[in-house]
Amino acid sequence: MAGSAARKKLGKKLEDGIVAGRIDAKSAEQNFADIHPPMGDHEALVASDRCYFCHDAPCVTACPTSIDIPLFIREISTGNTIGAAETIFEQNILGGMCARVCPTETLCEQACVRELAEGKPVKIGLLQRFATDQAMREQKQFFPRGKASGKSVAIVGAGPAGLACAHRLAMHGHQVTIFESRKKPGGLNEFGIASYKTVDDFAQHEVDYVTDIGGIDIQYGKALGGKLTLDSLRSDHDAVFLGMGLTGVNALGLKGKDPEGVEDAVDFIAKLRQAKSKTRLAIGRRIVVIGGGMTAIDAAIQAKLLGAEDVTICYRRGQENMNASPYEQELATSKGVTIRHWLQPRKIKTKAGAVSGIELEYTQLNRGKLEGTGATTTLVADQIFRAIGQSYEDTTGGTLKLNRGRIQTDADGATSLDGVWAGGDCTDSGDDLTVTAVAQGRDAAEAITIALNA
Repeated sequence: MAGSAARKKLGKKLEDGIVAGRIDAKSAEQNFADIHPPMGDHEALVASDRCYFCHDAPCVTACPTSIDIPLFIREISTGNTIGAAETIFEQNILGGMCARVCPTETLCEQACVRELAEGKPVKIGLLQRFATDQAMREQKQFFPRGKASGKSVAIVGAGPAGLACAHRLAMHGHQVTIFESRKKPGGLNEFGIASYKTVDDFAQHEVDYVTDIGGIDIQYGKALGGKLTLDSLRSDHDAVFLGMGLTGVNALGLKGKDPEGVEDAVDFIAKLRQAKSKTRLAIGRRIVVIGGGMTAIDAAIQAKLLGAEDVTICYRRGQENMNASPYEQELATSKGVTIRHWLQPRKIKTKAGAVSGIELEYTQLNRGKLEGTGATTTLVADQIFRAIGQSYEDTTGGTLKLNRGRIQTDADGATSLDGVWAGGDCTDSGDDLTVTAVAQGRDAAEAITIALNA
């Protein structure tokens, strides 16, 4: 009886508020297992055999890093998996992570001729992972550090753009110093992606693989602003690359201070990624996520996997306007997440200083402009996640020209200041994708090398 009473008491506790222990260790392991398990040898051969090896392949055009996809798939089909990895890494040194997190369903696989003809594309992402994983397991390095150039380059941010830039600069023999504000490298790949997409500490293994080329020093706890200024970096180095991503989080725009239970989705995702035990993470029973992008989807799914009973995403526009791909939306609903459209937050309800619900206003388009209808509905909630976008916080002293609130760059990543380049989400050409950040970091490194050799 005593044990039964204790279980009932525990059950009641887990029903109310934001608490830890909604799932046990076994459930956590199952819930956060690799969502797309890697291919085996036979499966990869069968999948690669479906490729038409198009001469003018639309999948290559659709890839932001322009990987020669037909070539690496042909190499897999002929048993040359390591050669396939080299083909991938030549264009995208973070090809392993991109194979896991790229929205291939809207990029290369959407453009695949098999998709157009049959509605079933070649599994490009999984094949890319098959090749890159084998090369990384064997610690196979394809690109040695170039002969020392005598030039040094400072990079701000150890995320995808910064790492890709650093590796390509090292290939050209330049000495690179990366200044990273956090205590760990990886940026978005380490702190901003759902745990079930990158298991087994892959982001850190990839950083090690990239930096093994040599000539790359990473200094942690160093953020641009304060003692570390753009002027000092320009003075101490021959060139500077900015790849610090987005650090600001957009507010809900409601009056008053957010009560207990309102949290930024990016912080929740980062906390989950760094947790040693997911069973210890506190989560609400009824959760509302505000937003329509990948961050909203990742936060909602993981809240559900942590044991939340009801999780609802509320987005102010229609389904077709959501930044999250149709695949990701379907993934969320398959996990039990409800997605509601044409709703915007109006007021957060509280009880005893904590969140108890949220009042939302129905929206509509009037001559192309979004507006509230005045009609409202209220959802019960004990936890609310904000996922309505991030913003660039200028820590350069106002010396760089901005466009739409981000650093303005040209096609090569050059900024308005001589000797300073930028790439990734902090720029006006960033699109919140790892693969785009990699491409921009790589291309900026080439432009920097041309400038340094001039």
